[in-house]
This record gives sequence, structure tokens and C-alpha cells, in this order.
Amino acid sequence: MKALYFDCFAGAGGDMIIGSLIDSGLEPGFLEAELQRLELSGYALSATKVARHGITGTAFRVNVHALQSPRNYGDIIKLINSSSLEGEVKDNASAVFDLLARAESSVHGVDIEDVHFHEIGAVDSIIDICGAAIALKAAGSPAIHCSDINTGSGTVKTEHGLLPVPAPATALLLEGMTAYSSGTMAELTTPTAAAILKHYCGTCSVMPAMKISAAGYGAGSMELEFPNMLRVLHGETAATGAAGDRIVELETAIDDMNPELFSHLFESLYSKGALDVTVVPAFMKKNRPGHILKVLAVPEKRDALTAEIFRETTSSGIRFRNVSRVILGRKNVEVNTEFGPVRLKVHEFQGETVTVSPEYEDCRAGALKHNVAVKRVYHAAVTCFYRGA
Repeated sequence: MKALYFDCFAGAGGDMIIGSLIDSGLEPGFLEAELQRLELSGYALSATKVARHGITGTAFRVNVHALQSPRNYGDIIKLINSSSLEGEVKDNASAVFDLLARAESSVHGVDIEDVHFHEIGAVDSIIDICGAAIALKAAGSPAIHCSDINTGSGTVKTEHGLLPVPAPATALLLEGMTAYSSGTMAELTTPTAAAILKHYCGTCSVMPAMKISAAGYGAGSMELEFPNMLRVLHGETAATGAAGDRIVELETAIDDMNPELFSHLFESLYSKGALDVTVVPAFMKKNRPGHILKVLAVPEKRDALTAEIFRETTSSGIRFRNVSRVILGRKNVEVNTEFGPVRLKVHEFQGETVTVSPEYEDCRAGALKHNVAVKRVYHAAVTCFYRGA
């Protein structure tokens, strides 16, 4: 399976994303020809080789040489949808602009249709977003992943004045992703790049195991104390049919708590964002029987869950570790059995259905209504699924 990994050690800009893809094989002439499908003029593109701290990469730039009319969100979506760009490119570019416009709308307290800031309407933003959609489709529409994102720090000068880094729109777009600052006093990640990565990646992760076929570097415009580059790696992953991500595991040993309290603890941890909660019986010091509490969660929920464990248990210390996992593709379906409708969770691996799990509460409701065993409704639901009911 084709995969692509953005290594954001120096942050990311829209021009850096395209630069990295050109550096790793995209033909600039092809990109320019595709962008001409937009009814957009008054600009020129350049892609030049540059060096940053001994590393060679490609600097992609959009040079605007004609006065442009102001554009709001609706104007840009109309521009994209009325073009002759391919459908997949239109859909992705529109989705990225929607994310960007909604973030700006929320930050500035205006209706999305009234968003027409420089950051949105500038020709270079349109080129960067549409160009990224074109380039990623040309790469074979791979599964796209990205590392934790270096945002930089300090302030950035905008048409609204000096704003903190990450810029408010960037911070909003990075919700659910993992961001950090290396301490560099500069804006390393732009709202445009944040919107592209949010749309295509959704979350940050470690690099998947893949056979690397190409690497490229997209150069930023600033000279920094480290290479101002966005690295992209292309490759092939094993066709497992499973998605990978990174989560955190919290663990603590408890030997002096009333077992009745575990029921409430489970509910409170799930309400705070736990993905899974497990209690394992164990023998503790002095041969006392106790329990090992394990909690899985996305990294962003670690602090809230740590506080909840200390509040609701007798734990005096919590271990945590970052772990990787693979997740089977899942879809929810509903079948109509002779006992009524039953929802099912269907898991797939390499395109094959491997597990069909009826919802217990639906099976129980059907069993009570028809005075039959729950397992009979369970089996009826599975049978209906495989018969295509």
C-alpha cells in the first residue's frame, strides 16, 4: 500500500509541502499545467534547488505580479468547483479551505461566508492548497501520515497585528494533533499547512513501517539555526488493511481500595476520554491481593486521566508509556432480524470481513420482546449480515 510521511521537524508551510513533493519526484511542469485549470492569473511559479545547513532541497514559490481582487470563502470554493480540475482534487482542496475558513471564522468571530482575510484569499494560499491536492493525487493518493509538528514560538506579524505563535487559526486547526515548540522564535507552521495536514492526516503518528522509495525536502524561506526543511518520505507499507496510530498507556498498581469503587472509576475514566480501561488481578507486596489498572488514551487526554485516577483511587503513582497500535477498519451496519433491528460492528482486514459483533443491548431488547435467549438473537443478526439482509 502506498504511503507518504511528512517529517515536520522544522514545521511546515504550504510552499514547503509542495516543495518537498517536487523534490521527491513531482514534475514542476505537470503541476503548473494542472494549476492552469483554475481561472486564476497574475502569478508565476518557481522551483529552485537550495541548500540549508548542507541539505539540498527545493524552494517552491508563488510570485504574484498583478493586483488581485479580494476573495471570500464562497468566491474561492466557486473558483475551485467551476474549474476543470479533477474531482478528487476539487474535493480535497475545497475540504482544506473549509477547515481553514472555519478556523478563521471562529478566531475572528465572523460568519464563514464573510471570511476574506489575506491569509485565505491570497493567490499563494489558493495555489498552495490546490497544488498540494494535485501533487498528492499524482503521488497515487497514498495513505498520508505526519510527525509531531514544530510550531515555533514568539509572535508573527499579520494584517491583524502581532499575534502569538502558533497563530490562533493554526492552534485551532492543530486540535487533536500533537504540536510542540523547539524554542525557535519564528512562525514555523502556517495556517495553510496546518489545514492541509489536518485534512490529510487527522492525527500525528510515528512513521509507519514502509519500504522507502523516495525522499524529498521542501525549503522554507527563513534561515534558522537548523535546516528549515520539511521532509517527505514515500514508500510502500504491508497491505495489512489496518490503520496505525500512537496512544498512551497509563498503569498503576492498587492493593488498598474498596473493589466496589471500580465500577464508578470505569465510568469516570471513559467520560474523561479513555479508549479502554482494564483491571488485572495481581499479588502485591507482602503477598496482598491487588489490581493493576491499565488505561489507554490519545496523548492529549493523559493529564486529565492522570488527575482522575488520583482523585478516584488510592494510587500514589502512575506509570505511562507511548505505544503504537494497529486498528482494523470498522463500519457500522444494521440488519433486520425476525426479532427486530440489530446494529453490528463489522471489522475488515485486507478487504475481508473478519469479525461481526452485534450490539448486546439490541440483542437483549429483541430477546426480551420475543421471550427468547439473547444468544439466539445474536446468531440471527450474524446470519442476516452474511446473507446480505
